[in-house]
Amino acid sequence: MVYYLSHGHKSDAGTSSFQSFAMALAGRIGTGAIAGVATAIFYGGPGAVFWMWMIGLLGAATAFCESTLGQIYKERVKGEYRGGPAFYISKGLPKWASWLGPLFAVLACISKGFCEGPVQSHAISSAMNEAFGIPMVASGIAVAVLLAFIILGGMRRIATFAQFVVPFMTVAYVIVMVIVLGANIGQVPAMFGLIFQNAFALDPLIGGIFGYTVLWGVKRGVYSSEAGLGTGAQAAAAAEVSHPVKQGLAQAFSVYCDILLAATSTALMILVTDCFNVVKPKVSEAVDGWLTQTDNFFVLNLPGVEPGPNYPQAAVNSVLPGFGGKFVAVALLFFAFTTIVSFAFYADTNVAFLFKESRWYSVAQYGIKIVLIGMVVFGSVRSNDVVWNLADIGVGLNVWVNLIGITLLSGVVAKAMKDFTRQRKLGLDPVFDPDEAGIRGAELWKAIVAEKYQDQAAANAARRELG
Repeated sequence: MVYYLSHGHKSDAGTSSFQSFAMALAGRIGTGAIAGVATAIFYGGPGAVFWMWMIGLLGAATAFCESTLGQIYKERVKGEYRGGPAFYISKGLPKWASWLGPLFAVLACISKGFCEGPVQSHAISSAMNEAFGIPMVASGIAVAVLLAFIILGGMRRIATFAQFVVPFMTVAYVIVMVIVLGANIGQVPAMFGLIFQNAFALDPLIGGIFGYTVLWGVKRGVYSSEAGLGTGAQAAAAAEVSHPVKQGLAQAFSVYCDILLAATSTALMILVTDCFNVVKPKVSEAVDGWLTQTDNFFVLNLPGVEPGPNYPQAAVNSVLPGFGGKFVAVALLFFAFTTIVSFAFYADTNVAFLFKESRWYSVAQYGIKIVLIGMVVFGSVRSNDVVWNLADIGVGLNVWVNLIGITLLSGVVAKAMKDFTRQRKLGLDPVFDPDEAGIRGAELWKAIVAEKYQDQAAANAARRELG
């Protein structure tokens, strides 16, 4: 895996394997890994973390399938590689089902342009207000200006930004998690016991919300990892690699990085320090003072504190006083901001699908980005409930169409994996030949191999003849 990520190279048409991996990871590690985890615990209890892990394991397989398909059926649009569910559904499925491709593209533009950006900007604004006293609207405007500078520069500027920022902040966040766990090392066994007891309704205190535990673990696991949404496939398609399966494996690995590093770090810090609340179902927020009323909660460790970035901020502050609020605010700024940047790329990819042969291509490209920039400011001044509801709608718009597509195209993924495995067993660095793999509709790959990997393909053929 490390070999494939480090030995890829970018080209005039695409990004390197690592840049593509970083773009997908930027989309996965965002508000969901910090504020999303906190809300999952708030509504579903500590056991929701276990179900987030489970959806991560399932999501890695889904990410592999969709990203491999993204590579197989990618196209060159205006000189750049573009791909994802809209492309592989339209090219890979029979004509009777190919209409799902344009449908996905339209829904993805709505989701990434309108629905999912506000929750990220709201989390940034809320955390910066809590840590530094910056007015939320001011944070929203600042984020929008910086976002405009990056995303209006095109795919390569987005990829370069993600390549440097995402790995740095992920490592820093994990280091702080280790410090917090180290300071509470005696509580770690009990913390894991609490997670597993609550996950299977064995905890007598909050065992009665088993359905909520699973529901919120799955919801926030899906939102955090983005596996099944088709977004990782769009980043994967941009990579310059010699075989689609290479990038499929890289994107599966990115799901593990999100769930097992970023999201789990947040969960463990919150739980080991007892910096969380667990609400009873159907508590109305319209009731004055409900956040401080003990009868409304199974667990009330932080009276009056809204679920979200405040939980991990309190957790880090309990070990590093005065540092936690600022660190989590800065971490959330980078995580959520890189996620918004990735949304711009995903929206742009689906605009490319819809307008690739239209003279309105450039207008639509800039239009969707301007809408996203505006929604960033909108999200910074809206309530937590409004932005999360928008985000959940955005996720729902994409996931069902994409899951239908990858289910119907699972045989294509199996053929690609069989071809990759066959070449690896022969000791070769795999090069993709769609005819040899028995896959139709991947015409671009013949040109890619001829331009980039002809020598490698010839060397592989010679070795097969000798071996």
